[in-house]
Amino acid sequence: MSIDIVILAAGKGTRMRSSLPKVLQPLAGKPLLAHVLGTARTLPGNPRLHVIVGHGAETVRQAFAHERDIRWYQQERQLGTGDAVRQALPGLQDAERVLVLYGDVPLLRGETLRNFLHSTPVDALGLCTGELTDPRGYGRILRSAQEEVLEIREERDCNAEERALREVNLGIMLFPAARLADWLARLQPGNAQGEYYLTDLVGFACSDDVPVHGFRLPQPEEALGVNDPAQLAFAERFYQRRQVEALQREGLRCADPERFDLRGTLSFGADCWIEPNVIVEGQVRLGDRVRIGAGVILRDVEIGNDVEILPYSMIEEAKIGAEARIGPFARIRPGTEIGNAAHVGNFVETKKVTLGAGSKANHLTYLGDAEIGSGVNIGAGVITCNYDGANKHRTEIGDDVFVGSDTQLIAPVKVGAGATIGAGSTITREVPAGGLTLSRSPQKSVPHWQRPKKSVTPA
Repeated sequence: MSIDIVILAAGKGTRMRSSLPKVLQPLAGKPLLAHVLGTARTLPGNPRLHVIVGHGAETVRQAFAHERDIRWYQQERQLGTGDAVRQALPGLQDAERVLVLYGDVPLLRGETLRNFLHSTPVDALGLCTGELTDPRGYGRILRSAQEEVLEIREERDCNAEERALREVNLGIMLFPAARLADWLARLQPGNAQGEYYLTDLVGFACSDDVPVHGFRLPQPEEALGVNDPAQLAFAERFYQRRQVEALQREGLRCADPERFDLRGTLSFGADCWIEPNVIVEGQVRLGDRVRIGAGVILRDVEIGNDVEILPYSMIEEAKIGAEARIGPFARIRPGTEIGNAAHVGNFVETKKVTLGAGSKANHLTYLGDAEIGSGVNIGAGVITCNYDGANKHRTEIGDDVFVGSDTQLIAPVKVGAGATIGAGSTITREVPAGGLTLSRSPQKSVPHWQRPKKSVTPA
């Protein structure tokens, strides 16, 4: 049976104290709403997606402008969840069942929703519930003596006995579409907030002899909403913990799962090891026996076998060959390709560079827009001066070149294979293969020179 999915994303999120709409707050590098949409798309039957927006509507739409499978609806006034679902009714005419999700509930797994859908009879109203140690802020589930769901009572409308209940409504609801329009039309704002509560439809279902199926989530944290920065931080850690546990089951070694952030996808080979405070973003692929040091940031990187990334290095949009060694404190910028067994050391920065097999740049060096051969040794403090103030230019260095410390290579320039460049040189013309090239001012010594002394001011 086909499913239409309505996602409520109209809330302002006042407690976030942010100019960014609540559903665009980031979790693991993606907006909260993106997580909900991603989960919805995993459900069977290619469900249609209906998103209700309100506060910051245009900003939210723009954030997902590239996603063509979303039908957008505007809730002009914040009159409650029932009123929000009403906005989507024109797009639900052909629906058979309607699943209501929330744009600020990002932790629900597709597996959980599939179990919910499968267990709920097609003619029943389904709702997700959970037992919380601290149920404050949630609507309570009222059941009969036979454990049938009778009603959801919002906390502000509960008496003392009802507030003591720990089974709560987690907000996720499933409706037979043929009943939805009638039930929504019967809603009245007779509550403390003066709003139209979607939860009142449970009472309508009971009065119409429609079965109400309460689906208890084994892990109710999945359905917790995000309303303030503290809850966002809790959701982040919960999400990250779940991700790293899945990676560990696949064989990843992680020194401290509580201090690992995955904000994309990570694939890896055998015997990979990750130290604390590593951040992985975008698409990252690790070969076998890769070791990632503490504080490393990887973004859209492919890393070969037996590579070691030493602490506090940042690598983005780059490819690292087998047996290479990077860092510590190295910055590998987009367009870099590091060859097999090459070394890039501390405080070295590269951008749009090809560094050949076995080449080394170990200290305090900037390499930009350069093609560097194999077996090259780049000394400390070397700079490829690739920008003339208007345009970028390339440096080409052949195999087995030795570049002495504190050398400036003024691009465009070529260095022939096997050349040696003396330390402290400024290279502005092509360097021939083999031999020694250097450019230095003559050294002078001034005898009997006196260092200036600080003058003494009279008291």
